Amino acid sequence: MAAPLGEFGRIARFLAPLAEGCPGALGLKDDGAVLSPPDGWEIAATKDMLVEGVHFLPGDAPRDLARKMLRVNLSDLASMGARPWVYLLSFALPKRCDDDWLSAFADGLAMDQQEFAFSLAGGDSVSTPGPIVMDAVLLGLVEQGRALRRTGAQAGEDLWLSGTLGDGALGLLAAQGGFPTLDYVHQEALAARYRLPRPRIALGRRLIGLATAAMDVSDGLAADAAKLAAASGLALDIDTPTIPLSDAVAEAVAQDAELFERVLTGGDDYELLFTAPVEKRSEIKMLAQELDMPLARIGRALAGDSVRLLDKDGAPLSLARTGWVHG
Repeated sequence: MAAPLGEFGRIARFLAPLAEGCPGALGLKDDGAVLSPPDGWEIAATKDMLVEGVHFLPGDAPRDLARKMLRVNLSDLASMGARPWVYLLSFALPKRCDDDWLSAFADGLAMDQQEFAFSLAGGDSVSTPGPIVMDAVLLGLVEQGRALRRTGAQAGEDLWLSGTLGDGALGLLAAQGGFPTLDYVHQEALAARYRLPRPRIALGRRLIGLATAAMDVSDGLAADAAKLAAASGLALDIDTPTIPLSDAVAEAVAQDAELFERVLTGGDDYELLFTAPVEKRSEIKMLAQELDMPLARIGRALAGDSVRLLDKDGAPLSLARTGWVHG
């Protein structure tokens, strides 16, 4: 059996190749990277941490973990209309994460670097007796003065949602074996959405000039809509029957109607929630066709300071919880 590579051997074999697309990374041989954004662009920065047993399940494949770690951050960049540029990676790994584990993890990083066109710029690694902990600082580029914010919504505008809702929250249940009556195809589809989010980078870029406010849905629609409303100083009414559901979520809710509250509050969807003027409806519908992506008009902004989730009769729903709360 070959001896373990050790920290610097791991960096040289698994991580340095991931930095080849970033000259400012200096081959990961210096104490830091030297980065300069192109003229006319600003840097959008974000950072999310994932902890084993909290944000992912013990035993999840390292390739999937790498991609999820990147994608939850890519979703933040998407919500600001930024394109990915470079990232800094940090992780604390227990001894059970050997060189083969890190090789598979690096493969996952490489897959998403290629798909989303960005590169590693540096980071840090340590060992730990505790659970796996990892995070990435992602830097994106957005045209100066054009970043999408949560603060620009106006009363009278439409509220839109990309994709489908509830796949992440119910996907966690599926990954834990919580849907014995759901057919195998639907269970696998839900678990895959939990393990591998779909950051809406292309959509975020195209929403510049269309959307007045935007954010990603990571902590649950009810909670995140409240954040957007508060940032813009207005109220939101959401028509829950118009919320798009995947076939798998629709089937799960048909079997157990109480799951619909988890759809509204469970989080891990990483879709984009955004407002836009009424006169932009046709452009947004054309954009949905062009990107082959569902974009649903699910509500409206109005004067006030509340968020109401309305049923088919227009009556407010009462929820036991609004969404994921960070400890």
